[in-house]
Amino acid sequence: MSVTDTPTITSGLVQQLAGYHQSVHGMGIQRPVVISTIEWLLRLLFPQHGDGDPLSGEDVARELDHLASQIAFVMEPLIPSPGAVTREFFHQLPSIHQQLLDDATALYDGDPAAASVDEVISTYPGFLAMSCYRIANWFHGQGVPLLPRMVTEYAHEKTGIDIHPGATIGASLCIDHGTGIVIGETSVIGNHVKLYQGVTLGALSVDKSQSQTKRHPTLEDRVVVYAGATILGGSTTIGHDSVIGGNVWLTESVAPFSVVYHKSEVRIRNSREIAPILDFQI
Repeated sequence: MSVTDTPTITSGLVQQLAGYHQSVHGMGIQRPVVISTIEWLLRLLFPQHGDGDPLSGEDVARELDHLASQIAFVMEPLIPSPGAVTREFFHQLPSIHQQLLDDATALYDGDPAAASVDEVISTYPGFLAMSCYRIANWFHGQGVPLLPRMVTEYAHEKTGIDIHPGATIGASLCIDHGTGIVIGETSVIGNHVKLYQGVTLGALSVDKSQSQTKRHPTLEDRVVVYAGATILGGSTTIGHDSVIGGNVWLTESVAPFSVVYHKSEVRIRNSREIAPILDFQI
């Protein structure tokens, strides 16, 4: 019996889905292949992610050669000259590697709970998110479509940290904990910035026709943004050496060395004097 003969599957549905499969196949890029390739690259850059013995120089050269072929293969359906872009990527890879080591050091220095840089590289979600971002950002800058977003969304799924590959991020970003952080496409982040969990660098509502404008804020050097803060708007600039407190909602610029905080009120009363209004379950 053909599936088209069953009462719940119509020939119309089969034709619709088959047509959609054929059209999507034209994208030519397979998400599982992209994920396996980025994981391969991360294991090569940071053996803390691997499970084997240390590689010799000969082993590293062989792995890099195979990886280059794989990356060119992944980009083949996306751009006209994948080989040239791949060669340039590997020329830039030492710089990207050093940037990531600087990010790991910033995380270690910024978190009293971190016992070592190796611990940061092995376990910290902020480091994984930045690893994917710095790699994806390079390909985004070369005009490679789709691939960069797949790489950062892989990190988003694993860590809860959503960084658009088009964002501009300076040296030594420290992402403390990180879950819930959103960094929009046109955000600009300076050097030695620290972000805590739940921070949003977002856009005020704009028309789709304004998608090419700067829609997300700028954070200058050495800014610290505490948990749950939301900073919106392309013209919003947080001056250098400023501190933005937790749960602040900010849509206007602040000068360098500013301290912005959300004033909340915590009331303490005797529980025998009030009804159990805070009795809840999650």
